[in-house]
Amino acid sequence: MPSLMNVLALLMLVFFIFSVLGVFLFGKVKTGEQIDDYMNFQNFGMAMIINLRCSTGEDWNRVVYDLSKTTDCIPGSTCGSPFA
Repeated sequence: MPSLMNVLALLMLVFFIFSVLGVFLFGKVKTGEQIDDYMNFQNFGMAMIINLRCSTGEDWNRVVYDLSKTTDCIPGSTCGSPFA
């Protein structure tokens, strides 16, 4: 049981790091095919949920597509790249 808690703590640390990065990089993306009002990176809690969802394999490729969109997009709404 203690080793299982160590694995869980490490997993939560990884989720925490990627959630903070997701909010910083993709917090302005508001709409997309999978990114909507309930699944987004606009705050830390939602970022944790979408990271958990992607780690289970549920439509992770569509989430990545929404977040990597750089052409034909509206800045601050549908553009995924923070550098575009």
